[in-house]
Amino acid sequence: MTWTLAGLTTFLEVIPAHASGGTAAEDLRASPFSHWSLPPLQLAPILLGGILYGLRARHLGRRLPPWRMLSFYGGLGVMIVAVCSPIDPIGEEALFSVHMLQHVLIGDIAPLLIVLGVTGPVLRPALAIGWVQRLRVLAHPLVALPLWALSFCVWHLRVLYEASLSNEYVHFLEHLSFFTFGLLLWAAVIEPLPGPEWFGTGAKILYLGAVRMVLLVVGNIFWFSGTAFYPAYADTAPVFGQTPLQDQINAGTIMVVEGTGVMIIVVIVLFFRMAREGEVRQALIDGGVDPMSARRAVRYGRGEELAARHGIRLGQVVGA
Repeated sequence: MTWTLAGLTTFLEVIPAHASGGTAAEDLRASPFSHWSLPPLQLAPILLGGILYGLRARHLGRRLPPWRMLSFYGGLGVMIVAVCSPIDPIGEEALFSVHMLQHVLIGDIAPLLIVLGVTGPVLRPALAIGWVQRLRVLAHPLVALPLWALSFCVWHLRVLYEASLSNEYVHFLEHLSFFTFGLLLWAAVIEPLPGPEWFGTGAKILYLGAVRMVLLVVGNIFWFSGTAFYPAYADTAPVFGQTPLQDQINAGTIMVVEGTGVMIIVVIVLFFRMAREGEVRQALIDGGVDPMSARRAVRYGRGEELAARHGIRLGQVVGA
């Protein structure tokens, strides 16, 4: 069977509607905090990930810093809030802007926290599986960025976005895509596993700049199109005192402000890291360490360990 866009559209149009229009929106507005839920399709992977991570953390013991565990479980907590709290029904049945809030939680904040929580030793059992090892190529920056941008843009096309509001399985696939490609995007920056030699701190700052450009392009479309793209919110946004177009503008603002805020924080950290890395690397080289070995050790946080092994004092360099 040959699939065409028209055929896909026809297929999606027959999916039964999940919401009940203005009535559901009025109920959500009247009692938003009564709409907590436990969606098994989305909650099960989160709980499984928490259990597997906990088992691995117990095995590693003190080799896994507490802050990494806090970050990982914080990311899972963000995911639970995103899919179990009133954010989910309000975003799905009433306001595009709240749905966008859910998406930035699932596709940006949670992946960042989770990636910060993992290390090579945490991932070692998974990497022992052949097909998982081969998937490492997806975290290459020249692969991860285009995949993330494609997923982000395609899911905001009207036909797919409306389908995600009408069918829980399409909705789950949408969330899975945002989360997975968000993980890959941040894995390229944080590097829990070694990345390409050329992708140093300066390149990562440029990489994050490219991410911001994608957000700005989509945000400007939402802001200045003059048209509300998603008919599903035509009757529900007014229940919350907004026109559908204003709701869409608010969604663009949430997306751009959140993305810019996170990017600024990460870029500041990278700038300080770049300055510190340069000083530590030079101290190691001056102490007789091979330049390539010094560069790799500093990049992956092993500069102090290498300095101690060679009897090099770094106290004045790193502020210890």
